[in-house]
Amino acid sequence: MTPAPRLSVILPASNEEAWLGDCLAALIAGDPVPGGAEVIVVANGCRDRTADVARTMAPAAAAAGWPLQVIERAEGDKIGALNAGDSAARGALRAYLDADVIVSPALMADLATALADAPGAAYASGTATIPRADSAVTRAYARLWQRLPFARSEAPGYGLFAVNAAGRARWGTFPRIISDDTFVRLHFAPQERIGVAAPYSWPMVEGWSRLVRVRRRQDAGVTEIAERWPHLLANEGKPALGTGGALRLALRDPVGFAVYAAVSVAVRLRRGGGAGWSRGR
Repeated sequence: MTPAPRLSVILPASNEEAWLGDCLAALIAGDPVPGGAEVIVVANGCRDRTADVARTMAPAAAAAGWPLQVIERAEGDKIGALNAGDSAARGALRAYLDADVIVSPALMADLATALADAPGAAYASGTATIPRADSAVTRAYARLWQRLPFARSEAPGYGLFAVNAAGRARWGTFPRIISDDTFVRLHFAPQERIGVAAPYSWPMVEGWSRLVRVRRRQDAGVTEIAERWPHLLANEGKPALGTGGALRLALRDPVGFAVYAAVSVAVRLRRGGGAGWSRGR
């Protein structure tokens, strides 16, 4: 039996054939991970070639030192996929990666090193960049988003987050929850979160209706955590934007601010829904 790798990357994917190949190609082309790494693709509820795309990458992944396992689940369920991936993972370090993320060459090795060197429980992520969107409304929204306190906080972790063994021990199986990334991040105090400089690309959804749908889900996820695990909110740690901060954002980027505010208003006017998992594409 081959020795367990130090890092397991768990990659849930539902109807992601258009994105998954590039995601995996970037992952396995990265710098070697100290202690070795594996990737587990959990294709869930797919009606396309997601699982086939993953399997075609297996030989190249193995040659690059990234054993690749594909798990297929009939149900489209991200939480179930995360738990299935965790059950199959052998690494003490765990990274959870969205199928539309493109990691830079140094990122996974840097994450593994930072987590292994941490003195206690730790959470880590890279530096997220948002590629230029096709939609003008998404470009404006993304400009403003990247200036918000959350996006500028240490290791916000959207699209990619990782934990060491002591960190993973802070929760059991993933619960039935809307926002798994927020749930995990808030298990760590700000001083336990590590941001590494190596970047990754995280595309934002395209167009007005998709932005509203995803933002509604994000807000519902935060509300759910506040209701079910209120003690976790003490770990938020991000500075409040406040009236002065909002005014500065509006003056710096009036178009971006107007689009962001309009999406926020649309979400408030159309409460309800948002309990399922969807990127809104």
